[in-house]
Amino acid sequence: MSNDKRDLLTMLKAELEFVEKGGYRNTNLSAWRPQFIFQDSPTCLNFDSTQPPSPCSDCAMLQLVPPDQRSRKVPCRYIPLNEQGETIESFYRSGTRDELESALRKWLVTAIQHLEKSRHSANCGEPEIHVRAKAMRVD
Repeated sequence: MSNDKRDLLTMLKAELEFVEKGGYRNTNLSAWRPQFIFQDSPTCLNFDSTQPPSPCSDCAMLQLVPPDQRSRKVPCRYIPLNEQGETIESFYRSGTRDELESALRKWLVTAIQHLEKSRHSANCGEPEIHVRAKAMRVD
């Protein structure tokens, strides 16, 4: 599916840090247009415009996109951010910038916690308890 060798958990943590530091509100990047979530982040495969573009299908984030949305031109815009199924794309159409960034922050925190918990469970598992006991006779 993805040729991206980057770790998804590390990417999401970097994205959260970028958002928390106001990265999408930094007009030094492209003052002539608004910043697009994920696309204008250092986590995007195509962030560096001096490099040849990579297809979105190579990105590790693609696994977060519903399968029926993965062939979109910018599939990361279709990652569901909440239980209502709102996406970056839906916020672009009918939400405010503040609403989008708030939903994105909450989603990132939840996704990071979920990945950390699942990795911890996978790495640690439930401890096995081995007991050797001898029956004792009680008189």
